[in-house]
Amino acid sequence: MGFGSYDESERQDVDADFDEEDGVQSSENAHDGTIEFENGASSDELLDRLKEIKDDP
Repeated sequence: MGFGSYDESERQDVDADFDEEDGVQSSENAHDGTIEFENGASSDELLDRLKEIKDDP
């Protein structure tokens, strides 16, 4: 059997019995807010560092 091939007998109909209460509501994990990030380096410093990384073998 090659990669990606399957035997038809391996395919089964799954008879799952789930209630609505069993699922996770997507709104349960909603987060409101903001985030700020300050790295302390200027754009020029970051660009210079990027150039160093690219030039380093």
